[in-house]
Amino acid sequence: MSAPARYPFSAVVGMADLKLALLLNAVSPAVGGVLVRGEKGTAKSTVVRALAALLPSIAVVEGCRFACDPAAPDPGCPDGPHVPGAAPAERPARLVELPVGASEDRLVGALDLERALTEGVRAFEPGLLADAHRGLLYVDEVNLLHDHLVDLLLDAAAMGTSHVEREGVSVRHAARFLLVGTMNPEEGELRPQLLDRFGLTVEVAATRDPAQRAEVVRRRLAFEADPGSFAAAYADDEADLAERIRAARERLPGVVLTDAALRQVTAVCAAFDVDGLRADIVTARAAMALAAWRGHGEVGSDDVRDAARLALPHRRRRDPFDAPDLDEDRLREALEQAEQAGEPDPKGPDEDPPEPPEGPPPADPGAPEPPASAEGADGPEGPAEPEGTGTSDPAPGGAGTDPADDRPGAQDDPPADGSGPASEGPAAEPGEPYRPRLLRLTGVGHGAPGRRSRAETPHGRTSGARPPARRVGALHLGATLRAAAPYQRARGRSGPGLVLRPGDLREAVREGREGNLVLFCVDASGSMAARQRMRAVKGAVLSLLLDAYQRRDKVGLVTFRGRAAEVALPPTSSVEAGARRLRELRTGGRTPLAAGLARAAEVLRVERLRDPARRPLLVVVTDGRATHGGLDTALRAAAGIGARGVHSVVVDCESGPVRLGLADRLAAALDGESVRLEELAADALTGLVRGTRRAA
Repeated sequence: MSAPARYPFSAVVGMADLKLALLLNAVSPAVGGVLVRGEKGTAKSTVVRALAALLPSIAVVEGCRFACDPAAPDPGCPDGPHVPGAAPAERPARLVELPVGASEDRLVGALDLERALTEGVRAFEPGLLADAHRGLLYVDEVNLLHDHLVDLLLDAAAMGTSHVEREGVSVRHAARFLLVGTMNPEEGELRPQLLDRFGLTVEVAATRDPAQRAEVVRRRLAFEADPGSFAAAYADDEADLAERIRAARERLPGVVLTDAALRQVTAVCAAFDVDGLRADIVTARAAMALAAWRGHGEVGSDDVRDAARLALPHRRRRDPFDAPDLDEDRLREALEQAEQAGEPDPKGPDEDPPEPPEGPPPADPGAPEPPASAEGADGPEGPAEPEGTGTSDPAPGGAGTDPADDRPGAQDDPPADGSGPASEGPAAEPGEPYRPRLLRLTGVGHGAPGRRSRAETPHGRTSGARPPARRVGALHLGATLRAAAPYQRARGRSGPGLVLRPGDLREAVREGREGNLVLFCVDASGSMAARQRMRAVKGAVLSLLLDAYQRRDKVGLVTFRGRAAEVALPPTSSVEAGARRLRELRTGGRTPLAAGLARAAEVLRVERLRDPARRPLLVVVTDGRATHGGLDTALRAAAGIGARGVHSVVVDCESGPVRLGLADRLAAALDGESVRLEELAADALTGLVRGTRRAA
C-alpha cells in the first residue's frame, strides 16, 4: 500500500522566508534548525512536512536501527560493530514527529532495566532521536514541550549524538538531523536560552492579499479533491528543487567565507548587541549555505544580509514581553559600515581629518535600540509618567499614594448608571517591575513540571521509593536490593550477587516543582483609579506575570468594575498576552467585588475540568471595597472559593492613614493570605513568608 500523497513544497503560496530557511537547513543541517513562529492556520506544519520529500535518499547499513552510513559506520553504534564494505540499503530520509506529550524515554530511548537485572540482558530500545538520524525531526508546538525535553533535544542537535544514562548503564548513538520546531506565540514563549539554541527563526502570518488568499484556497481544495493528481502536477518542480538541494550540498564545502564577509557577519552581530558568539557562527553558516544555494563560490553581502535576517531576530529578545524583531535600516547601516571599514583610506595616513559637522553627533548604529512602542513589543517598563504637584512617587515595589485618593467619596464617584467615571482618561502605564515574593501552594501536587510549588515529577531529587504500577520508570536501586535481600536463602543463592525477581523492583519517587494556574482577579473600579496607585498596581501584577513566566505557569486575568466582571484573558501559557491586556486596562465606576469573585470561580471550575492536575493559585488585587453588590455577598462568594480548596492571596491596595482592613476580611473568607501592595516585593520584608497560610 503506497503512502498518501503529501502537499508539494513548490505548491505553497508565498512564505518566502520560511521556505528559504528550511531549504538552507536542508543544504546545511549545521545551521542549527528552524523555529517557525506564527498564528494558527498558517500552514506551518504543511510546509515542514512537504520539505521531507525533497531531502535526498540515504544509504544505510542493512538492519541497523540507527541508520549508520555504510561508507562511514559509527564505531560506537549499539547495533555494531558493522562489517566494512557491506552492501548498502537505500531508503528515503525520514520525517519523525515528536508529540508534545512524549516522555524522555520516547525521545532518547529506553534501557530495559527489568530485563537487565533479572535476566542479565542489555536491551536498548531506540527513541525518536535515533529514528531521526540523517533525516528531519519535527516538533509541533515546541513551546508546550517541557523544558527538560527541549534541552535534551537541542543538546543532541548541537552535538550530533544522544546519550542515555540509566543506573550506571550508558548507551551512545549518533543523532544528526534537521530540526524544525513550530509554535503559536499566543500559547506561550520559549525561554530566551532555548530560543538562542535554534539556528534560524521565521515569523509567519496569513497574507492579507485577497488574490493570494484565493489562490491558497483554490490549491488546497484541489489537493483535497485529488491528492495524487495535484501532487503529479508539481512533480517536475519538486524534482528540480530536490536536485538543487543535492547540488548545493555538494557545492557547500567549496564555498569561501572571505575576510570581508566574516567582518560583515561579526559587525552585524555586534551592532545588534546579541549575547555570546552563537549568533556569529550561525549567521556565518547560514550565509555559506545561501551562497551554495545561489550557486556562488564565495559569500557576498547579500548572503550575509539575508542570513542575518533569519538568524538574529530571536536573539535580540531581552525580556519575556519583547517580540523578536530586526530593524532593516540598522542592518543595512551595519553592513555598509563594515564594508567601508575594510576599504583602504584614499586620503592616506598623513592627511588631516575633515572638520566635524556642526550639531549633535550622529547616532551610534551599534547602540542598543530603545524598546519598541508597538503593541505586544513594549518592554517591562512603560514610558515615564509626568508627575503632578502633590503626588508622591510609588515606593519601591509598592504603591505610591495620592493625597486625593483617600478623600471621602473620592474613590467611587461614577455617573448615575454606575458604569464608569464621567470622563475616562488613558490607561495608566505599569510601574517598573521588580522581583516579587514567592507565592506558592502548600502540599505536594502532580501537575505539569514547572518552578513554583512542590510536586512529584519525572525529574528532581529522589524522595522515596515504591513498587511500580506498571513498567519501571526510574529504578531505585537501593530500595530494590533491600526488597530482595530477605529472600536470598529461599531463592537458593550460592555465590556473590543477589537473585532478583520482578516483584523486588522499586521505582524512585522524585520530587521537583510544578507549574500552576495563576489567576489574577484585578479590581479596576474608581477606587483604584488614581494614576499613581494604578501605576503601582499594574507594576505589581506585571511583576507577578514575569514571575509566572519564569516559573512556567499558566496565567489568566479577570477584571471587575462598574456592575460586572469580565475575563480579560482566558487561562493561557502566554504571559505576553496578559501583559498586553494589563497595559490596556482602564479604571472607573463602582466596585462589583462579588461579581469579580464569581467570575473567577467559574474560570477556575472550567479550567479544573480541562486540566485537573494543574493546581490553581488565585491572586485578588483589590482594596476590599464592594460598592456594588455589597460586602457580605462578596464574602460569601469568597468563602465558596475557599471551601473548594483553592489557594488564594489577596494583594491589599488600600492606602492612606485610615485603613478599613477590608482586604484582610476578604483573605480570611478565602482562607488565604493578605499581602499589602508595598510589601509584595521580595526584599520588602526581613522575614520572607513563603506561600499561603493553608496547612498541607
